[in-house]
Amino acid sequence: MSKLRAALLGATGAVGQRYLMMLSRHPTIELEVLMGGDSAGRAYGEAARWLVSEDIPDRFADRKVLPTDPRNAEGCDVVFSALPAEAASTVEPEFVKAGLTVISEASAHRLEEDVPLVIPEVNPDHLGLLDLQRKRRGWSGSLVATPNCTVTGLAMVLKPLSDSFALRRAIVTTMQAVSGAGFPGVPSMLIMENVVPYIKGEEEKVSDESRKILGTQSEIGIRSANLQIAISCNRVPVIDGHVETLYAELGKDIEPEEAVDCLNRFRGAPQELGLPSAPMQPIIVRPEPDRPQPRLDRLSGSVPGMSVAVGRVRRGLGRDSIQLTLVSHNTIRGAAGTAILTAELMDNKGQLGR
Repeated sequence: MSKLRAALLGATGAVGQRYLMMLSRHPTIELEVLMGGDSAGRAYGEAARWLVSEDIPDRFADRKVLPTDPRNAEGCDVVFSALPAEAASTVEPEFVKAGLTVISEASAHRLEEDVPLVIPEVNPDHLGLLDLQRKRRGWSGSLVATPNCTVTGLAMVLKPLSDSFALRRAIVTTMQAVSGAGFPGVPSMLIMENVVPYIKGEEEKVSDESRKILGTQSEIGIRSANLQIAISCNRVPVIDGHVETLYAELGKDIEPEEAVDCLNRFRGAPQELGLPSAPMQPIIVRPEPDRPQPRLDRLSGSVPGMSVAVGRVRRGLGRDSIQLTLVSHNTIRGAAGTAILTAELMDNKGQLGR
């Protein structure tokens, strides 16, 4: 079968660059169209302030960045969007109305009741919302959202615990990398030698999106999970890799060894289908007492950066609670990687129209 043809919105930004690198070596997706705003009309290598340690792939360096217009994506099987939320709120629906499938990083549409908010290992069945979405909105294309970068690693850990031990309550503290704020991100005078205990809107996103992802599909949309979540979000002077501590209260008694086994055994549809961007083991539990750490564990997995590293699994205050620490790469698993994996899953399910 021929490769999927892809377009990328917001191609020159920090997350757009991660897409470019991951798709430059992808076996089944060909990135053909790069689009941008102020960068339109310029060569990509000239327009992008390159932030990735590897060089810009040669075949993209001289590629012209095109204006953000649905006509420039004609013939593409999927459009990846790394646009900021404000732009995404109006731009992405125009692409969908033109008959295109858009997979969006932005927060703009995540909580709309007929928009699937998908982590392929966790809730692939939510893609069933697309029939309702097209019928309700009269769209010929489709819009799928991927979660907030902090939510992705957390929800991947909450899913197996919820399925096996009836998760009731989660208390989470995050230590989030500066790359999660995009470029230029947090000014150096604010973040160096510092921890900023506030990220605007982040705590609400983590709580609301987690409940939607763990919820169930109904005739009118997603019924959010009945889960109490308390979140404290902090920005820390780390470039990549979000650290989160989780205190989980469950509906059953649990031994820490049971939790470790549950997390290590977790697999989803991408692993069963052998999708190209799927890590063989989506959650890797570290036995060392001082792991996971972002510098050591953010690139975990057989597909680097696509596995969540977990450690310090221990009992909470009662026999029905546990505590743990997790690390996930916020621009790979928390952004571009999950969107690319979603496109692979949709293609496998025949949802990309080719």
